[in-house]
Amino acid sequence: MKRLNILLLILLLIAGFSACDDKLNVVNPNSQTTFDFGNTESELQEAIIACYNRIRLEGTFARVGYVIDAVRGDEVWNSSQQWYIDADNLNHTSAYFMAEWPWRDNYHVVNRTNFVLSKVDDVKMSEESYNQIKGQALFLRSLAYYNLSTIYQDVPLITNYDDYNDINTLYATSASQDSVLNKVEVDFTEAMKILPSRNEGGEWASGRATSGAAAGYMARTLMFRQKYSEAYTILKDIIAGQYGDYALAADFGDNFREDTENNSESLFEVQYMDLGTGGTDEEWTPVNISPTATQGHAVESNYAPQDKGSWGDCAASPWLYNLYKKENCTDGFLDPRLYWTLVTYEAEYDAINGVSTAAYPEGDPRTNMAYKSTLYGINGDKDNDWVVNFRSNTSQGGISIAKWTYARTDLSDDVIVGLRTGINLRLMRYSDVLLRAAECENEINGPTQTAISYINEVRQRVALPDLNITDFPTADALFEQIANVERPKEFGCENGRGTDLIRWGFFYDASRMQQIKEHAYYKLAPKKLYTWVEDGVEKQEEYVIVDTEELNSNNASGSSYDNYIVGHEYFPVWQVNLDTNPNLRGNSANNNSDNSTTFFEKGYKVRPVYNLE
Repeated sequence: MKRLNILLLILLLIAGFSACDDKLNVVNPNSQTTFDFGNTESELQEAIIACYNRIRLEGTFARVGYVIDAVRGDEVWNSSQQWYIDADNLNHTSAYFMAEWPWRDNYHVVNRTNFVLSKVDDVKMSEESYNQIKGQALFLRSLAYYNLSTIYQDVPLITNYDDYNDINTLYATSASQDSVLNKVEVDFTEAMKILPSRNEGGEWASGRATSGAAAGYMARTLMFRQKYSEAYTILKDIIAGQYGDYALAADFGDNFREDTENNSESLFEVQYMDLGTGGTDEEWTPVNISPTATQGHAVESNYAPQDKGSWGDCAASPWLYNLYKKENCTDGFLDPRLYWTLVTYEAEYDAINGVSTAAYPEGDPRTNMAYKSTLYGINGDKDNDWVVNFRSNTSQGGISIAKWTYARTDLSDDVIVGLRTGINLRLMRYSDVLLRAAECENEINGPTQTAISYINEVRQRVALPDLNITDFPTADALFEQIANVERPKEFGCENGRGTDLIRWGFFYDASRMQQIKEHAYYKLAPKKLYTWVEDGVEKQEEYVIVDTEELNSNNASGSSYDNYIVGHEYFPVWQVNLDTNPNLRGNSANNNSDNSTTFFEKGYKVRPVYNLE
């Protein structure tokens, strides 16, 4: 009996172990890995959507990755004097925590696009689907590397997904900026060829990368390296419609509203859910995996007035404000781009309320309203003046930025802080194509009527008088107009100005450095004394106000570039990354090294300052 019991026990144990083995071999369809995912067309379509998700992170374009280039430029300063202060002053060390974010999140994009590209050649699908999937992956990876190389200079170039499986290749070596941009040019070129145009793509193309997006960014990449002839060829092809039909939106404001997204002017924009339609989970990166995430950006939280609930981080330079005020439209009214770029009180907006002008589309006059509140002029009224004339920062003052906010859209009473702004960020607009074409024409052929015509097309949209070729005797004169008048007024407070200053070599020339230093003058906590009578008693108190006067070395508190350290036009590689990866090397910001010698050795040039007045 004992032997029989032992035998039965052994049989039961064998059966039990066998049953366990069967269960362990069952594949859980809800726990897929990269080895068993991405092997069908539908799965790759899902994967490419996941790639787009990564350009909506804080370090890419949802907040920090967008704003740091703005404060690196001369149009925006850090009014909170916190958070972005090192990025604004360009004296950041490798310990600067924000130096990690664009690196981290752009490499999220690289990782996911590398996965798609590792799979796409082995999946059976139509040629159309193959081109769409591969082309989008190439574009998004190149966009990430364009960002990485223009922010950090030298970065690891990882293009093989299998490299992540080997410890020897996982810790990638830094590649030179030129090596990275060489690869970017190769991949943008292929994407231009295989992606459909916006016309061919139809509804599919709305919000996605197209051949036009790739062509536009290819031109940007070439111009960063002063390859003007090659860039000009592409820009002329875009203008001729080779990559789809593009045109300036009739109203400049259509580029900064929710209901006019993916319009005729947009080559590429980051897609966000409209206000009130996103999820409820406020998911800050690097998590961002909740199906109920808010799916908005937080640029408004940086740009909008703190009086309305923002963080009060960024303000526009008084130089930019006064640049808009120097030139009126053909009917005498203000440039409407001022209205959409900055939140300021203008007496003229009261005067034209309900009146159609050449500058403002019929039925869409500007008013002194922001976030459904009325703006008032400086009138000494304590209860209105200092409160409603919205300050970027309640303690430091500053001119608030309207772009990428709801200040001018009548959708919100106050700033809803966090990842909740649903206005798509237009990363490249057709006006950029036109002004870049003018710049290339001027660099190649000097001031010509062709270059002037490209500029005038942009000016005519806002009813500014045409420029005349006779007013620009040299290429230096026309370059000055493009770089320091036309581009800042069209793209003021948008992403890209900091990168422009680098490609133009403004950090490598003493007169240009002095010029942008003057552009970046700011005034901390400008105050006005208010006097009023309360219960028969006269009282006085000082309040921080919005100050728009032109600044100079005598009346400014300082300039964003006062403490600039040579080499810090780029952002340092984060020290934790350097410590973790022995193959990484620091860049000019880590080493405080001068980039001017290398810049000029490549044959690049800096146009001298030209006085347009």
